[in-house]
Amino acid sequence: MPKVNVERLRSASVTRRESDWEGVRLHVVTGKGGTGKTTVAGALALALAADGQTVLLCEVEGRQGISRLFDAPSLPYDERRIAVVPRNGATAGEVYGLAIDPEAALTEYLEMYYHLGRAARALDKVGAVDFATTIAPGVRDVLLTGKVYEAVRRKEKKRVHDRPTYDTVVLDAPPTGRIARFLGVNAGVADIARVGPIRRQADSIMALMRSPQTAVHIVTLLEEMPVQETSDGIAELRAARIPVGSVIVNLARRGPLDRPTIEAASADQLPRADFVAALHETGLPADDATVEGLLTDAREHAIRVAMEDELRTRLDDLGRPIYELPRLADGADLGALFDLAGELTKQGMA
Repeated sequence: MPKVNVERLRSASVTRRESDWEGVRLHVVTGKGGTGKTTVAGALALALAADGQTVLLCEVEGRQGISRLFDAPSLPYDERRIAVVPRNGATAGEVYGLAIDPEAALTEYLEMYYHLGRAARALDKVGAVDFATTIAPGVRDVLLTGKVYEAVRRKEKKRVHDRPTYDTVVLDAPPTGRIARFLGVNAGVADIARVGPIRRQADSIMALMRSPQTAVHIVTLLEEMPVQETSDGIAELRAARIPVGSVIVNLARRGPLDRPTIEAASADQLPRADFVAALHETGLPADDATVEGLLTDAREHAIRVAMEDELRTRLDDLGRPIYELPRLADGADLGALFDLAGELTKQGMA
């Protein structure tokens, strides 16, 4: 189990304010491929654990992204502790990881609800389970969402007041393009199975997915395609009556130029003499090619800032809370993950 950066976490806890998502027990994190949704899901799990919660971080795409992110061995179909979060010399919370496998989930489902333990294992041995989940992709989503539902609802019977096993579940979910279909798959099951235990199970899962206990957060970049997919994803989730959470702008640039300088660069009005003087002062070459290169870089930066401002306006118009995470200079190692968790905490997401 990886060690944590106590100082980074301590700074996050000092600036903690009330969460914007009190009462949410299932945080679903989605986003267009390449936006960093797994990293954001991991940071959110750490931020919640820093508040003293026991958190289950699970994935459903078979990529073992969680284990790589936390520098841990590959996760089996079993819940393993992957991080302990200290605070003030004591343990604040814990993060457990789970890679949900649909074949194992079906075996578990048949044993749990139909007491078909031996029969389920026999089906698995002859490949019937794999066959079923391959020819009917919807079956996979039913099993995956069913396991997530079970983790959210599970109780620790041995404890007083029958408290939940996990305070919060964070799901590293499929991409935005299919998130509404994934989370709403049991609505179709309920339409087919009019009565009986399958119908009751499907109704229960959809009740959770559509309840205030669930929030779907969409990770995006300040680029045209991810922003458009974010907009489309929110529309599809609303149509499916699944609660939309926040928009998380990942890899946000924090440029070195202030607003007046950016406006001057955009209008091609930066004083050339100032660049020459600054280069002379630092002992760098101040020839025409160098100065022109700097002016070109400034203009291109101003153009990018203007584009990002327009995209931010489009995101604002979606009417959801927005959080921003900075671009990491050294990549998303475990220490940087705690930095991102601190950012989410300061902004009120956890």
